[in-house]
Order: sequence, then C-alpha cells, then structure tokens
Amino acid sequence: MTETTPAETAVAEVMAELAELEDPKTRAVNEKHGDDHGVNLSKLRALAKRLKTQQELACRLWATDDTAARLLAILICRPKAFERDELDVMLRGARTPKVHDWLVNYVVKKNPHSEELRLAWSADRDPVVASAGWALTTERVTKKPEDLDLAGLLDVIEAEMKDAPDRLQWAMNHCLAQIGIEHAEHRTRAIDIGERLEVLKDYPTPAGCTSPFAPIWITEMVRRQPDK
Repeated sequence: MTETTPAETAVAEVMAELAELEDPKTRAVNEKHGDDHGVNLSKLRALAKRLKTQQELACRLWATDDTAARLLAILICRPKAFERDELDVMLRGARTPKVHDWLVNYVVKKNPHSEELRLAWSADRDPVVASAGWALTTERVTKKPEDLDLAGLLDVIEAEMKDAPDRLQWAMNHCLAQIGIEHAEHRTRAIDIGERLEVLKDYPTPAGCTSPFAPIWITEMVRRQPDK
C-alpha cells in the first residue's frame, strides 16, 4: 500500500474545502462567462489568505486542472518563482477566461520574464494567447511606456481590431483606450480609430459604469483626471 505524502494530503484537504464552497447558483452565473466553477471569489480569497504563500502547494493545485483550484493556486503562488517556459505552458492550458486573466494580471505581470513573454505572445497565432500579449502591452502603455512604439501599436489596432476574435478584440480595445487616456499626443487619433471601427459601441453597459467603447472610455477617464 502506497503511503500518502504530506503534500498529497494538503492538496486533498484543500480540494475538499473547495468542494464545500461550491455553490450551484454561483456556478450557473460563472458558466455564462465560460468559467466552470461555483466558488464565491471572496471566499476563495479568504481561503488563500489563510493558506498564505505556498509555492509547492500552488503548483500541485494547478496540476489538478480544476478551475477553482487553479484560481487559488494563482493567489498563493510566488509569481517570480516561475520560469518563462512554465508560464507559457500555463497560459496555453489556462482554459477558462478567469484563470487566464488572473494568471496574466497576478503572476505574469510580476514575473521577470514578462517582457519576453509579452513580445512572444503578442505575435502568437492563437488569439487567446495573443490577447495575453496585448494585456501586457496595455500594462506597459500605462506604467512603462518608454521604448514602446505607440503610433505603431495604433497602426496594428487600426488594421486588425475590427475583425479580431472576441478575446483578442477586447484586449486590443483596452490598449487603444489606455493609449488615448495616458498619452495626450495620441488621444485624437485613438478616439478617431475608435469612432471609425465602432468596436464595442453597442456593448450593454450597466448604469454607473463606463462604456468600453474607446471614444467614450477615453473621454470619461480624461474628464476625471484633468491633469491628463
């Protein structure tokens, strides 16, 4: 009889706790967005806070391929501990939108290989992988625009965003908006591109929220920050 290791026991205990947190109503809502789990994210974050950072446990939870377990893994991992190729494999196997987004925002952006991955992913044929590259580019547009060819990015957006698949289109549109918001010298062109392409122009926007349609998004955010 094979003995259970402490690491295997820890994974089993966490998986059992996640199973207890599973809620059918939450799953029904999440599945409409392509996320196959039913764990309330506030409760997931509370569990992560209790577990604290545990890299080995995070890797084992990721390996389960369970969406809730992977979201938890992202919250308790050490972002800088992953090698470039590990992150590439993880992103390509992320499966669900929430895991994909959290992996990019909470792990890749904090990893020393983020710029190398940004360049590789942006040129990838898989539109979901490419969307991760654009998300990293948007981060640089906002926080570290030095050496970025903003006019060149606008050229690509202008040529490709209209016909891009949904996830990639959304990421490119976000980049377009951030260029317009953060860089006054490109604002007029960014708004013009948005108006001509009309991407997300009719997107249903709840009351009190800003439309993702780039011309409205840019104008509203600049209005809120007069120094822009």
